[in-house]
Amino acid sequence: MKTLTPHIIAEITGGRYVGDEASRHNCVAGAARDNRDVMPGNLFICIRGARADGHDFANIAFDSGAACCLAQRDIPDAKGPYVLVDSTLGSLKTIGAHYRRMFDIPVIGITGSVGKTTSKEMVAAVLGAKYQVLKTPANLNNEIGVPLTLLSMDEHHEAAVIEMGISDFGEMSRLAEMVRPDIFMITRIGYAHLEQLGDLRGVLRAKTEAFACMDRQKGIAVLNGDDELLWGYDPGIRKLTYGFGRRNDYRAENARNEGTSAPARELMVVTPSARFAITIPAYGAHLAQAALSAAVIGDLLGVAPEGIRRGVLSFETVGSRSNVTHTGCITIIDDCYNANPTSMRAAFESMSALPGRRVAVLGDMLGLGADSDELHRDTGAYAVQSGIDALLCLGEKAALILDGYLSAGGKTARHFQTKADMIGALPELILKGDNVLVKASRGMQMEEVVEALDVLFHLA
Repeated sequence: MKTLTPHIIAEITGGRYVGDEASRHNCVAGAARDNRDVMPGNLFICIRGARADGHDFANIAFDSGAACCLAQRDIPDAKGPYVLVDSTLGSLKTIGAHYRRMFDIPVIGITGSVGKTTSKEMVAAVLGAKYQVLKTPANLNNEIGVPLTLLSMDEHHEAAVIEMGISDFGEMSRLAEMVRPDIFMITRIGYAHLEQLGDLRGVLRAKTEAFACMDRQKGIAVLNGDDELLWGYDPGIRKLTYGFGRRNDYRAENARNEGTSAPARELMVVTPSARFAITIPAYGAHLAQAALSAAVIGDLLGVAPEGIRRGVLSFETVGSRSNVTHTGCITIIDDCYNANPTSMRAAFESMSALPGRRVAVLGDMLGLGADSDELHRDTGAYAVQSGIDALLCLGEKAALILDGYLSAGGKTARHFQTKADMIGALPELILKGDNVLVKASRGMQMEEVVEALDVLFHLA
């Protein structure tokens, strides 16, 4: 067991230990920011949020077995020891970075404008064929989630796969200072967080901040070589590319889409030393890139082709990411976790191979900056090119998707002012046998539309 104690936490954060002397050297294992998630031995991080102050729940955390709290104000009548610091968020990152350096296992960092959570899951599945793997739970990929994930490492872990998400300059540097990845993968440079990052080159610059925190001799960059910006980028360390283009170090050939029923996609993987087929048991054309990226990491870390095949077959989708439901009347493709123009295009491309009518139910894409209107219109035009037969839109910006769709020759389209209006119109607009994609930025809460579709068109 790698040891953290309240005493060590106080030392590395410059904080002040508050508690009895006997508890100063108690073992601390893991961390939680929500008292409902506290496990015996955890460090409870008291974070002051907009709606609640974690300090008010410290004693509940102690009742659940917390070994220590990290606090930035005194805890009256504390039932256990705590370390008082200037900033719990800043100190959490310091602790996470310190703890990461206690482990000598391969750590893979993954980022990208689209597909990073899917690639994280796929890489972890492939590495799981040989190693005990720690992976980022759900999408806890920010400056709170990353150190919490690092602090969950234990001696039984043999590799770690850490998702790293950002929205502004400087964030990746702070994440990479904690993670110190041995291998850093970028899935795609796309139109995301443009309000902060400006344009695609800004996105590239922000994502690639991580390379400054990697070992110049041993670090490896794994980049999607089908992305022109990534193909031309020099990370200053060993670089390997993957994709469908023959120029890549690792490539996929003969990909075949089988629709929304598993096995959904088969492809041939070509590595520098081997050639083998894999089958992806989930829907989505984008999964081919994720599986290929996982094959790269697996090959680098000594997973044999049979292990890679087995790992990919064990992959499962996470949350509302191309999650397919067959209701008996229609097929719902729930991809409403988030959206940007790049991921929208990928969703349309996945639908293009489906038999039957293809309906896209879309909402606003948020955070696109000065080019937002144009990007929404372009998305509508691309929907026509991809064979989307009908378009239903919700939101002010989504009206521009509809404009682009109609301007490019789309025929069947409706815009709705409210979610209730959209849901109310579904029975007359959705037909038996339809494939229905639901996608928008997270803030649009389109899962309500998914739930309505499942109820309205469910056949027992």
